Amino acid sequence: MQVKDLTVEQLQTLIRNTVDERLDEYFGDPDQGKEIKESFMQSLLNTRKKRMEGRATIPASEVYKRYGIDQ
Repeated sequence: MQVKDLTVEQLQTLIRNTVDERLDEYFGDPDQGKEIKESFMQSLLNTRKKRMEGRATIPASEVYKRYGIDQ
């Protein structure tokens, strides 16, 4: 499949995943070697699964609004 054949959603997912991978490569994992709670690990895995499935995310502007963060 070529990029020209992708839907907008597929292209956005591809870009998002590529950026995530590059940032991981560049910055590494500052928490590597540290222990985390099992419940937190499951929460992260669930979030990752949803992202990989292409489920919609909450726009940053909505998060800012919910938590009263000035932009």
